[in-house]
Amino acid sequence: MKHFINLEDIPAKDLRRILIDAKKRKIVRKKLNNLDPDKGTPLKGKLLIQMFEKSSLRTRLSFFLAISQLSGRTLTLRPDELHLSKGGESIEDTAKILSNFGDAFMLRTDNDEKLEEFKKHLTIPIINGLSPSSHPTQILSDVFTVEEIKKKPISKLNITWIGDSNNVLNSLIAASIKFSFKLKVGCPKKYQPNKSMMNYIKKNKNKITFYNDPKKAVEGADVIFSDKVISMNDKVNKKRKLRDFKNFKISKNLMKKCPRAIFLHCLPRGSEVDENVFKSKQSKVWQQALNRVHVQKSILLYCFGKLR
Repeated sequence: MKHFINLEDIPAKDLRRILIDAKKRKIVRKKLNNLDPDKGTPLKGKLLIQMFEKSSLRTRLSFFLAISQLSGRTLTLRPDELHLSKGGESIEDTAKILSNFGDAFMLRTDNDEKLEEFKKHLTIPIINGLSPSSHPTQILSDVFTVEEIKKKPISKLNITWIGDSNNVLNSLIAASIKFSFKLKVGCPKKYQPNKSMMNYIKKNKNKITFYNDPKKAVEGADVIFSDKVISMNDKVNKKRKLRDFKNFKISKNLMKKCPRAIFLHCLPRGSEVDENVFKSKQSKVWQQALNRVHVQKSILLYCFGKLR
C-alpha cells in the first residue's frame, strides 16, 4: 500500500514508472469506449471512495473514469452529509470506517493537516485530489502531456510558469526537482513562493529561476503553464491582486516570443489568458485535461501495488 499525497515524497523512479504505465494504457484504449474495461480488469471488486471539500469537475470526472476502466467502482461523499462535519465525528473514527468499507480514499481538501491526519489513521491508500499546498495528480498528468506532445523527456525541455505561487506551482516545482527540468517562474516579486518552498528549492540544488518580467520568463520556453490568479477560496483583496498581475497576462504578443511553445492551463480559466491564446493552435488544454484519466489510472495501480 502506497499513498499519493505530495510529489516530494515519492521517488522519481516511481513517478517515471507511473508515466510509462499510463502511456501504455492510453495506447491500447484508442478503440475503446469510456466505460469499456481495461484488459485484465486489474482493480475488479475495488471501491474508491472520494470526498470533495472544494469544487471539482476534472478531478471528479477523471477519477470516476479511471477506477471504472480498471473495473473498480467509485462512491463520492459530500462532507456536509457526514458526521465528520455535521456531528463532530473525529477524523480517526471516520478513517476507520472508510478503511472498513473502501479500498482507497481520494480527498480534495481545504486543509493540508487533514490529509496527514487521515493518512495516520487509514489502513487504505489516500490520494491527494488537491490541497492548499499541493496538486500532485494534476502536475504528474501535465508532465505526461508535455512529453506526449513534445516527444522527448521533460528533462530536455524549458518550462515556464506565469502566474501566482499556488498549490499547482508548488507541485510543478517538486516535479522540476524530481524530473530535473529547467523551470522559469514569472510573477510579481511579492507573490513568489513562501519561505518553506524556497528552502526546498535551495536544498535540492534546483534549476528554478524567478523573474518579475514575464517577457524574460518565456524566453526559450517549450511549454508555458498558467492558472487563475484568484484561486478557489483565495482570501485576498481580489481587485488589488488582479491589478498586481495585470502585466502577467498570457497574450498573443507574449506567445509570439516563444513560437514553438505550447500553452497549458489546469482550468478553470480566468482573465489571466487571452481568448485568442486559449483557443489557438499552441493551446493544448483539452488534451491536457483528458490525460488526467490515463495518469490517474496508473496512480491508482501504484497505490494498490499493481503497477506493471
